[in-house]
Amino acid sequence: MSKTQELLEKYADVALKIGVNLQEGQPLVIQAPVSAAEFARVIAKRAFAAGAGNVFVEYGDEAFGRIKTENAPKEALTYVSENYIKMMEEYQQMGASFLQIYSPNPDALAGVDPERVAIRTKANAAAMENFKNEMMKGGVSWNIISTPTQEWAQKVFPNSTVEEAVEKLWDAIFSTTRIYEEDPVEAWRVHGETLHQKLEYLNTKKYKKLHYRAPGTDLSIELPSGHKWVGGAVKNTKGLDYTPNIPTEEVFTLAKKDGVNGTVTSTMPLNYNGTTIENFSLTFKDGKAVEFTAGTGEETLKKMLEIDEGAAYLGEVALVPHDSPISNKNIIFYNTLFDENASCHLAVGAAYPICLEEGTTMSKDELAAAGVNYSLSHVDFMVGSNELDIDGETEDGQLEPVFRKGNWAF
Repeated sequence: MSKTQELLEKYADVALKIGVNLQEGQPLVIQAPVSAAEFARVIAKRAFAAGAGNVFVEYGDEAFGRIKTENAPKEALTYVSENYIKMMEEYQQMGASFLQIYSPNPDALAGVDPERVAIRTKANAAAMENFKNEMMKGGVSWNIISTPTQEWAQKVFPNSTVEEAVEKLWDAIFSTTRIYEEDPVEAWRVHGETLHQKLEYLNTKKYKKLHYRAPGTDLSIELPSGHKWVGGAVKNTKGLDYTPNIPTEEVFTLAKKDGVNGTVTSTMPLNYNGTTIENFSLTFKDGKAVEFTAGTGEETLKKMLEIDEGAAYLGEVALVPHDSPISNKNIIFYNTLFDENASCHLAVGAAYPICLEEGTTMSKDELAAAGVNYSLSHVDFMVGSNELDIDGETEDGQLEPVFRKGNWAF
């Protein structure tokens, strides 16, 4: 076996054993771009070797997505096949795990009318609403990983040849996902224990608010009663561990929908649906983003916040130390899976019910009454740097350091 093949099989095993935690006899759904077909086959083979009851592969074509978004009649942009929706929901009902290979071209939709992109994005989100809700409450195990594409690699390493850029990106992926370790699966288990030490501290503290301070940022985030910090491996509704993102360096919770006030400034570019948004800031009042600016992609940012009413409110609050493996690579990945794990980040849109005590058993109305934001969208953006300070406010109004100069203060 070649060294490359060995690394790919280790990567597949981490996704299967740590990511979705595939069980004996369980079906697996692999969602992959056509560019990742070879690796999808590696995963499928390793999944059957691990005892998968069945494996299904659903391919997507980003280049075709641009053709359709740019050229199709507007009514075609809103169409999502009922058969496709039923098929994906049937996979959920079968108890399948879902493994997505997320390898976007950061400029896939650059120059396309943001209005047309927004129409298609909202239609797809609405069509898959029930499917997404089941995943967000932990009804199924799921995981996201990435493999290089030529376009993505050259965006990250613009001064390299295509071949060199792809090789460098593979190296960065293998490094940040611990695949170079002698036993990557065990390395991930150890890393998960470290993350759990941080979230256990935060869950003991039960801060009422978090206060963020950095250049361009002065933000107060209220946390709802009963909030929970989670990270690394989380439990699905059957009590089984799974790890949604590989890599992951974060612990996260949810914001109280109407309890966010102040201004926050991004610290890294955001790749949103094939368009890059850079140098942007959001100003919140009583939870809602009421003002925004962006150096690049402002119209796309506007459409992003207008997907629905909840899209302009915070859903997720995530803490990531600046001194972490991905940040220390000093690479902008233009891929949120990696960039969000190099930096403290927030997400506008839907909150995760798993971050609220008994949240996975609550109805939508009960979650809303508890202060949990709901939206068709969920978009992470990076706000961390070595200049970020975060304080936690206790129930009696005392402030305690949580982050100093971008790193844990405890």
